[in-house]
Amino acid sequence: MTGEKRNHRDDGEKSSGEDENYQPYVPLKHRRLEKLARLGVKKDQTAARKESEEDEVSNELGPIPHRPNVSLLDQAQELKKKAELRKESAMERQLKEEENILDAVAEKRALMGVAELAKGVQYTESIRTSWKPPSYICDWDEKKCDKIREKYRILVEGEDIPPPIRTFKEMKFPRIIRSALKKRDIVKPSPIQIQGLPAVLSGRDIIGIAFTGSGKTLVFVLPLIMFCVEQERKIPFGTKEGPYGLIVCPSRELAKQTHDIVEHFINQLGREPNRFPKLRSCLCIGGTALKDQLETVRRGVHIMIATPGRLMDMLNKKQVTLDICRYLCLDEADRMIDMGFEEDVRTIFSYFSGQRQTLLFSATMPKKIQNFARSALVKPVTVNVGRAGAASMNVTQEVEYVKQEAKFAYILDSLQKTPPPALIFAEKKQDVDAIHEYLLERGVIAVAIHGGKDQEERSKAVEAFRAGKKDVLVATDVASKGLDFKDIQHVINFDMPDDIENYVHRIGRTGRSSQKGLATTFINRSVELPVLLDLKHLLLEAKQKLPDFLAQLESDTERYLSLGDERGCSYCAGLGHRITDCPKLEAIQNKQASAVGRKDFLASNAKDW
Repeated sequence: MTGEKRNHRDDGEKSSGEDENYQPYVPLKHRRLEKLARLGVKKDQTAARKESEEDEVSNELGPIPHRPNVSLLDQAQELKKKAELRKESAMERQLKEEENILDAVAEKRALMGVAELAKGVQYTESIRTSWKPPSYICDWDEKKCDKIREKYRILVEGEDIPPPIRTFKEMKFPRIIRSALKKRDIVKPSPIQIQGLPAVLSGRDIIGIAFTGSGKTLVFVLPLIMFCVEQERKIPFGTKEGPYGLIVCPSRELAKQTHDIVEHFINQLGREPNRFPKLRSCLCIGGTALKDQLETVRRGVHIMIATPGRLMDMLNKKQVTLDICRYLCLDEADRMIDMGFEEDVRTIFSYFSGQRQTLLFSATMPKKIQNFARSALVKPVTVNVGRAGAASMNVTQEVEYVKQEAKFAYILDSLQKTPPPALIFAEKKQDVDAIHEYLLERGVIAVAIHGGKDQEERSKAVEAFRAGKKDVLVATDVASKGLDFKDIQHVINFDMPDDIENYVHRIGRTGRSSQKGLATTFINRSVELPVLLDLKHLLLEAKQKLPDFLAQLESDTERYLSLGDERGCSYCAGLGHRITDCPKLEAIQNKQASAVGRKDFLASNAKDW
């Protein structure tokens, strides 16, 4: 008994000694929430800071002292100078806060394969190619190159940038390729092609940003075809070899369209079998028979165009390898690297066994995506024709205030503005079906596509519309990324998308290849204020007519919109707000917060968990 009491007393003495170092236990859920809150920016703190700015200004200036020897005018000027200095410091704080947010949300892991990251592999030099510009162009000094770029409004960044070249002949494309371009009514290179093609032909990694319909596809298709011709001449591709070049697209329709363009040029080369070897391309997309795709791969394939899902499935099953692949292009790259496909792209990178030339193209690429993408590139060249995310100047944008119940009647009125063909976009699948049914009932020859329809039905609808058999195509945003329909006269937005980037892609289906087009957008009270502000400033940038109800909209942060190197938001490229008020970032953070307790909030997807 005494032993037990002694032990009990000793325990008590020990615990009393530890009281000083005691730390209260915080539940795991609360710790996670606290950590998540530190990654973002608390809106209430930001708002409180902004509300107190004016008070801080008055406090810092202080009461006006009575100075009989100084005139009131001099005192007023002195106070004005102090106010300007105070304003500058507020802007400096805003910039610093934005840098902290951008750093917090930036992806820390480089966009590289797992093996490369594990081994610390870093490539310092670009892939060398046999292509060289004509000697007289090589002799141009930097001043002449800059003059050409200025003429075509081409902005470039990078080291040892190849010179811009203004004709396909000077780029050394063979006659058969030039005649194939003429058949597609392409005689001279567009601005993105003038600088982009020489950079890609030189073997450089590239980030290509240009407005919709500017000819970005040819910048990565033509060099790839010429590289494959060169490889086939050296050592013909055998059974199960390839691909040498891989093009990854975010949607099946865009992949199909890109494959058709590749096949067009391959078939043209096939007309001169004595001069050019036979090339093979393969389209790998979901919703179609895998058997035909595997048959092409077994015979040896030079070029593969794929969507991430089907490609990863084939890679996982070892039905295709990327051992000799040295050319990778991500079309609509901002969508490929953004929330949905980032891990898929990282997985695809891990299947490469050596260095590759990497190309990223899009009409919209925010600073956050550009910074992240550069981690996958070697001495990249950034070619920018117009601001990233800017709308095409060939599109006349009209915005109308339409109540929800009146939208269907307004569609018919809007279709009367131009002759067919026309595109109608809606966010929801059920709205697409309802619009399609409404148009058919009123005798409009229309088809519809969305993610809920099977691939065969989607393909038939797109082909019928492209062939001119249908006057109107009703679609979700599945048809807004990169799809090229000839002579689209009119794009109608049944609703305003939540993301201004999607709006730019939607209206970019018209006004392509220097043609003019019209875009009509219906908005009402259901549209969020930040999206309306983005739309307002996008219209102002494109010198479009601004409706009164948009002109009256104002924001407390409008004075900060032109702050720093980049106008607007560096996270989503919206012009009407800064990253401190970004609705897209807030939505992502709310989604992450709601997932706490169900899975690890640090996991980027279900696979990580």
